[in-house]
Amino acid sequence: MPAPPDSTSPQFALDVLAHLHGKGQRQDSVRADIALRDAVYGAKTIVNEFSPIFGLQISPEETPEIYRVLEEGLATCDSICTLPKSYWKRKRPFMAFNEPTMTPKEEKFLRSNGSYPSGHAILGWAAALLLTEINPAAQDSLMARGLMFGQSRVIVGAHWQSDVEMGRLAASAAYARLHTSERFLEQMRKARAEFQRKKGNEISAVT
Repeated sequence: MPAPPDSTSPQFALDVLAHLHGKGQRQDSVRADIALRDAVYGAKTIVNEFSPIFGLQISPEETPEIYRVLEEGLATCDSICTLPKSYWKRKRPFMAFNEPTMTPKEEKFLRSNGSYPSGHAILGWAAALLLTEINPAAQDSLMARGLMFGQSRVIVGAHWQSDVEMGRLAASAAYARLHTSERFLEQMRKARAEFQRKKGNEISAVT
């Protein structure tokens, strides 16, 4: 993973501009509310935010195979950020500018957790990739939500734009690596079959 931009690079200037733009987006109450929901890290948030777009309510009870591949796949992708965060120890924008975020209760933890790459961006992008593989017809909406999920971190003030972009790249690499795992591929087959069965039942119920 390449080094994060330093303060003299053109990329860092873009980071600063994106930070300012993100702060401006806080004035949009709808987008600000989404950013706050996205700030709650974990599979539960992914399930809540992506299920309506995915086309089924994902849960351990209703869609156990889909839930299992999502939970395990996200955990594997998430682990890719541990070492670079610890190695680079990049300071977050709210620290650099000495200003509050939209999520003040998280700030103590964020100060001790490296900014690069964004774990939230990894989570959102990996979820979009995985759910698109199960339901390709929802690809555009799922990928758009995955982009939005990472971008929410810029809006709340927790990440630089380059953190988010590297998070998406890291998620893509980690997700490609998952496809070398027979365990994952078998669980994905089960998830896709479950999706087709569930959607088929929905269509039959309507007709």
